[in-house]
Amino acid sequence: MAKKVTQPLSTSRLHLRSVTLRLPPERLADRFPFDIPVIRALQENPAQPLEFDQPVTIFVGENGSGKSTLIEALACAASLPVVGSEDGNRDQSLAHVRPLADCLRLTWNRRSHRGFFLRAEDFFGYARRMSRLRQELEEELRTVDREYADRPEAIDYARMPYQNELSGIRQRYGEGLDHASHGEAFLRLFQSRFVPNGLYLLDEPEAPLSPVRQLALLATIHSMVRQEAQFVIATHSPILMAYPGAHLLSFDNDRLHRVQYADLEHVNITRDFLNNPQAYLRQLISED
Repeated sequence: MAKKVTQPLSTSRLHLRSVTLRLPPERLADRFPFDIPVIRALQENPAQPLEFDQPVTIFVGENGSGKSTLIEALACAASLPVVGSEDGNRDQSLAHVRPLADCLRLTWNRRSHRGFFLRAEDFFGYARRMSRLRQELEEELRTVDREYADRPEAIDYARMPYQNELSGIRQRYGEGLDHASHGEAFLRLFQSRFVPNGLYLLDEPEAPLSPVRQLALLATIHSMVRQEAQFVIATHSPILMAYPGAHLLSFDNDRLHRVQYADLEHVNITRDFLNNPQAYLRQLISED
């Protein structure tokens, strides 16, 4: 028997309540990212902020509509840790959105210092970063063993900080994120890094995941929602969009607007294709 889906958190129990966009400096008003239609619409309507009323908010829309840009700016404005090859304040790939982040006003019900921001394309950089850190810690342990060889009474104390950090990495990631397939490692990262009471901003987390792994991610998200975590997700996946009670926010038609799952183009095209793939394939082939 399927498990009963719990009711969504009340608005007052969410972390991030709303986002308002202040007018940028005049010299930036016509430059990227302020020239994106959705961003421009936000700054032209400060009395209508982007509001979060569910624990899972999903940004949907075509490529180039501004989903990733806004979620990156939210991550900078919220000062969330970045799961990537660099820390957020040093990540040059976020430089283009920092002026936008500076213009965002975030309203909190209760600010959480747990959580992180992840873009799918940053995963390999993060895996390499964890591998380097692990190698550095192992080298530090070898150095301690050499330097304290004649002081056995002090060696355990000297090894402790490196051993504790190394044990934490092993506990989270086993033999390492680079010892599993891309999809398996990606899901393992979520399962090990999600904690209760956190705020998570995820950009296309479905990218390396099979449909079965996407369902596993949904289950992991739901487990965290029941423990007062909040998620903002930019995705093209009809599976992730189907999260019960999610606030689906479309970036299409140059404005932010709430949509229903059954009305989403992603959902309808996927459903129609699966029901009759030959109809689409015949059209594509005939166009060639």
